[in-house]
Amino acid sequence: MSIEDEVLRIRKKLDKMVDQKDDQSQALDLLKSLKDLKITLDVLQKTRIGMTVNNLRKSSSDEDVISLSKTLIRSWKKLLEMQKQDSRSSTDGNGDNNTRNTSNTSMNSSIRSGDNGNKANHASRPTPQQQKPRQSSFPANHTTNDVRLKCRELISQALKGDAVPEDIDVDCDDLAADIENAIYSEFKDTNMKYKNRVRSRVSNLKDTKNPDLRYNVLKGNIDAKRIAVMTADEMASSEIKALREKLTKEAINDHQMAMTGGTSTALIKCPKCKKSNCTYNQ
Repeated sequence: MSIEDEVLRIRKKLDKMVDQKDDQSQALDLLKSLKDLKITLDVLQKTRIGMTVNNLRKSSSDEDVISLSKTLIRSWKKLLEMQKQDSRSSTDGNGDNNTRNTSNTSMNSSIRSGDNGNKANHASRPTPQQQKPRQSSFPANHTTNDVRLKCRELISQALKGDAVPEDIDVDCDDLAADIENAIYSEFKDTNMKYKNRVRSRVSNLKDTKNPDLRYNVLKGNIDAKRIAVMTADEMASSEIKALREKLTKEAINDHQMAMTGGTSTALIKCPKCKKSNCTYNQ
């Protein structure tokens, strides 16, 4: 059995434990098996085992499982960082070779100057905040799409707020990547529907009048897949929900009162007063 097949086999078992909240007594043994495997970045991206292990970490109450999950995720992040460093080194090397091969013609010189200027602009363009989601999200959710990375940054900022509660131990960048990935998985594109979905999550998570939503997401009571698809009504604060329920009941009562008032008619004569302006109910 190949390493990829073995990782997929383990992932299926871990997913079942998380989704069905099954007994997680075997989780530690499965994580140890993952630790012993020589997993490459390619295997991580194909199997998406990183997301599964992170979900297990959030759902488990076993300290050993949580600790080993964090260790695995950190080691897998290093693989991603090593790839980035290799990529940057390769780019820098190509730049040096181009410099050595510079011709004496003014046209070639100006072209190379423009290329080097563009490379410098690209290198200096990302701010620390823009780079942070790339560094913190593990390979399972890895993306180089600028729109998706910006959306992850906005979601992460909304999750962090002014400060993360002391009783919560969660990586907001990882969680933001999970939420964004769940949204992207639905639309398969960064179109307007995708952007509107992200905006509504950010707006509701940042709402200071609805702190319970942000707390429940950080705590794991509302998981990434759930917050990704919740409607505005479902994300609303308890006060707003209570107000909507009150208004709905009042509207129903007003409708019932109008119905119980009866229907006016002049075709029936009242047996008591002998008048024809009567009301009746069916």
